[in-house]
Amino acid sequence: MPAHPPPSHSRRESARAPAKADDRIACDIFCAVVDNFGDIGVCWRLARQLAAEHGWQVRVFVDDLHAFQRLCRAIDVDLPRQTVEGIAIEHWHEPAHAGDTLKVADVVIEAFACELPPAYIAAMARRERAPIWINLEYLSGEDWVADFHLRPSPHPRYPLTKTFFFPGLGAGTGGVLKERGLDSAREAFESSQEARDAWWRNTTGGPPPESEATVVSLFAYENPAVDTLLEQWRDQAEPTCLLVPEGRISGAVGRFFGLPSFSAGAHAQRGSLRAHALAFTEQPAYDALLWASHLNFVRGEDSFVRAQWARRPFVWQIYPQADNVHLQKLDAALAHCTATLPKAARVSMERFWHAWNGGGEPDWSDYWRHRTEFETRAAAWAHELAAVGDLAGNLAKFAKTQLK
Repeated sequence: MPAHPPPSHSRRESARAPAKADDRIACDIFCAVVDNFGDIGVCWRLARQLAAEHGWQVRVFVDDLHAFQRLCRAIDVDLPRQTVEGIAIEHWHEPAHAGDTLKVADVVIEAFACELPPAYIAAMARRERAPIWINLEYLSGEDWVADFHLRPSPHPRYPLTKTFFFPGLGAGTGGVLKERGLDSAREAFESSQEARDAWWRNTTGGPPPESEATVVSLFAYENPAVDTLLEQWRDQAEPTCLLVPEGRISGAVGRFFGLPSFSAGAHAQRGSLRAHALAFTEQPAYDALLWASHLNFVRGEDSFVRAQWARRPFVWQIYPQADNVHLQKLDAALAHCTATLPKAARVSMERFWHAWNGGGEPDWSDYWRHRTEFETRAAAWAHELAAVGDLAGNLAKFAKTQLK
């Protein structure tokens, strides 16, 4: 589909000055869904937070409405333009497509190096005042991130400058997404037996498990280590209650229980292991699953961040990259998450995370014997991470300094 030509105005094309009648900052977020839900998951959380907490006028361009709909059921996959939660959504048909209405915002976010349409960049250059152009990068806990965060990159042909914005786990980075009311919502859930009982009934169809059971949520990509872990839970004396959101790991779990599938609503038990298959949930409901569990297996970026705010022990399955580059990011995250753990607990966590990411077989008994230490560290780490500032707040603060 060809890009739409900019409309003709008496002043420069596509101009939208920062000082509007309602004084809201306009923001366009471009998102190309590469695989799974991480890209749109992060972009949608960011869009909602910028709109709800900072009063921005947000528009999201996304190329895969079907993936988007899994996270937000209000999305109509057949509409080229729609508004959800006060946020404009445009179906970004192809790289050259610049949207059905070519208006350049005050802040333009190019998520995860997706590359803006050439027509949109040209319109940015024609704008009376150049927009704040941000390249939102993937999250990493590596030390070099702080050195490159907020570095400018001049465009080779236009009088435009792109700023690299790096989410991170340490000081000097952009931080990670966290809504202002998240902690209070978690505390309310944890302090209400009624709320927790209702969650279990609505989610699994039954009451919470016995108090001695370890509740584990399993959100994962395909993983050859899963059978070993399921066998260990089956054979141990203590009961384990496994909560499995429907997804890429479901087939392996179903096969373990001798079932043809393990879709939402299914239940199974072998030995000391009881499992419930859960429906794939929208973003706002995912946090309660983390709060209801004692341990959370998470994958990719979005659920990894949410697990940290849940203040529970968690195991991260990082998205694999060529030449095992992803393992460097895994080790960097481990360095942050295990920083104050005693040596034995730290080594156990490192060994278990690496086993879950293809480096051997996981040893559940060795790992979970450090449960108390992991729980203490999870709460402390969430406090340390909060000190970095949340991503949306840090981004909004930076943009406002540039728009003055």
